[in-house]
Amino acid sequence: MGTILDKIVTAKRKEVAIKKGIPIQSLEKSPLFSRDCTSMKHFIRKPELSGIIAEIKRKSPSKGIINDNFSVEEVSVGYAESGVSGLSILTDNSFFGGSNEDLLSARKLTACPILRKDFMVDEYQVFEAKSIGADMILLIAACLLPDEIQCLASRAKSLGMEVLLEVHNEQELIQSLNEHLDIIGVNNRDLKTFETVIDTSFELARKIPDQFLKISESGLQQPTTLVKLKKVGFEGFLMGENFMKHENPGVACRDFINQLRELENSQTERGS
Repeated sequence: MGTILDKIVTAKRKEVAIKKGIPIQSLEKSPLFSRDCTSMKHFIRKPELSGIIAEIKRKSPSKGIINDNFSVEEVSVGYAESGVSGLSILTDNSFFGGSNEDLLSARKLTACPILRKDFMVDEYQVFEAKSIGADMILLIAACLLPDEIQCLASRAKSLGMEVLLEVHNEQELIQSLNEHLDIIGVNNRDLKTFETVIDTSFELARKIPDQFLKISESGLQQPTTLVKLKKVGFEGFLMGENFMKHENPGVACRDFINQLRELENSQTERGS
């Protein structure tokens, strides 16, 4: 019996094998392939934005259906107007209910940088990400060998995209670092057990080299948590479920960011 992550990766390799029926040369002919990517790092560090990468996600293996009654276009625009620093679009269909069309729909309506959120196991997917308008790819240390991470990250950089490496513990972090990475994301959810522990971010914060921008992912429910994480060096925050569980994710995102700004302003006024 393998973990859910093992099942996802096995299914993903089969899926990619079928997709390879369309040659990379065809992907390179996509109108979006020649598009200059927008820097997620730059947008996260824009002082007028929130640092939040807001995610569009219908379901997950751990939560089941989160929200399957929304317009990708409306949510994308709602997020962008709320002051997010970027979007994360799930493109895995079998386990998360997403699709490449979701990312394409968001790309048409927003200038925000977009992370293609999927389980990358093959170089083909990097070309595919570029062809659908992604600015950044996700590499998950829990399901890739260090050499695979190096190879996939290098390919993404050669195509002009940025790379987010996701880790869950110190071992994954140490063995996976390479010069082609831009952002290190600490996933507070263990993808093998799906247990979420925010302390994971606090424990790993000082172990991530300063050359990488740091973001915290999963289980972020309160603005106060983001303020605390900023104090230990995190600049970005990947959030989805907290917004997607609402009928109008864009409004939920806007309300959260307003609360965050009020909290930060009040702390600045108190000199804390």
